[in-house]
Amino acid sequence: MKKKVIIIGGGIAGLSAGIYSVMNGFDTEILEMHSVAGGQCTAWERKKYRFDYCLHWLVGTSKGAFHEIWKETNVINNETEIINHEVHSQIFDKDRNKFIIYTNIDRWEKYLLEMAPEDSKAIRRMCNDMRKSGLLEPFALPPELRNPIDYIRIIPAMLPILILVKKYGRLTCAAYFDKLDFKSEKIKSALYGIYGERNFSALAFIFMLAWFNQKNAGYIKGGSFPLAQRMVEKFERLGGKISYKKRVEKISVENNITKGVILNDGTQILSDYVISTADGYTTIYKMLEGKYISKKIDFAYKNWELFTPLVQVSFGINKLVEYASPITINISKGLKIGRTQLEYGYSIMNYSYDTTMAPEGKTAIVMRYESPWKLWENLEGEEYKNEKFQIESDATGFLELEYPGITKHIEVIDVATPKTDVRYTGVKDGAYEGFMPSKENTMKSLDMQLPKLRNFLMAGQWLFPGGGLPPSAQTGKWSVQLICKKEKQKFISYI
Repeated sequence: MKKKVIIIGGGIAGLSAGIYSVMNGFDTEILEMHSVAGGQCTAWERKKYRFDYCLHWLVGTSKGAFHEIWKETNVINNETEIINHEVHSQIFDKDRNKFIIYTNIDRWEKYLLEMAPEDSKAIRRMCNDMRKSGLLEPFALPPELRNPIDYIRIIPAMLPILILVKKYGRLTCAAYFDKLDFKSEKIKSALYGIYGERNFSALAFIFMLAWFNQKNAGYIKGGSFPLAQRMVEKFERLGGKISYKKRVEKISVENNITKGVILNDGTQILSDYVISTADGYTTIYKMLEGKYISKKIDFAYKNWELFTPLVQVSFGINKLVEYASPITINISKGLKIGRTQLEYGYSIMNYSYDTTMAPEGKTAIVMRYESPWKLWENLEGEEYKNEKFQIESDATGFLELEYPGITKHIEVIDVATPKTDVRYTGVKDGAYEGFMPSKENTMKSLDMQLPKLRNFLMAGQWLFPGGGLPPSAQTGKWSVQLICKKEKQKFISYI
């Protein structure tokens, strides 16, 4: 008989684990608490507008280990259209001064040099750091399956990366910018305004543009929902089963061996293996009752900073709104939407480059801003409803600032709060990408296997600070590779 694998969570990590599990001959069932798969990689429709909650860009759209995963899981196929933008984002301060980040490092370097020739040394150094970081390649195998030769083989190519890690691995963005010693107030205002005023890792900033520069972080036309559904289609076509509206309450364990799961309605489902791709805290401290915790895990959940949750305000505009940049960021200080003081401003994504997001001749625009979980945790009933009404009003005013005259063309407004995210995905405190990549944890990760617990694996973005879709899909694959090793069978994957 086939060994049975239960996967908790039908997000990208769960779908990835499911696809590789059925590829390798296991009887596989995904248990998803929502009525659709995808987790936080999702979108919803309002009056024929599609409002995307996740996808800005996707690392691995052209090459590398992530690219292979996207092809094997049907995220990228022959019909997939990938859009590579020339501009990453444009930033405005309170005086409406514009600062552009280009996706091509050479072009951005030229732009910065023309803006601030007095900073030529700092600019060239920063851009060279980014070029060197482009050599970074993710491992195809999980740590448990690597041998010393795997590490020795990459040392020559990775030497510049190792030097960068040694120089900047313990720096925040602010400390890195201080080290570069920019003179230009325009450069300092933009870079410190976005990245410098929080505990954000310098390495995370440096690595980001390298992927864009290689055209390996494109946007997949159609966005999040079709992406996830392509994975669902492949999983089911291979013979996998997804059970929706199934919330796991507890993971069954006997003598430190995982035996299956118990749902919130009391139903028990037996299995040979359990892979949890659900919220990390919920899995470890609730489903497993905190019985299998290492010092590393305990330290991480007590000390590592989480991403501040987001409020998303989506607008359906009944005309075509042209865009200069896919992302516009306003870093003005002192702004407020509803009861949230905007510490880091707000961002606007204009999806007019993706014709699937709105009816012909119309535009979907999404505004996002950070809003601390403590403001939402106990907000209920009329108070919650009134806050959403206030958000609609305030956000519309800021959209008018970015696009004068647009208010009369708004025909749909939709507000998704941190409570929306928690309700549909169970993510801890609305932390949509888990742990914030900081100077303390950027080069660290949490183990997929818990101490003393057998036949159980963790997968998903909570294992890697910074989170995101690529590590989610990759750990889904790794989890099945580890199961295959235990079963003494060869792991297979194919397109």
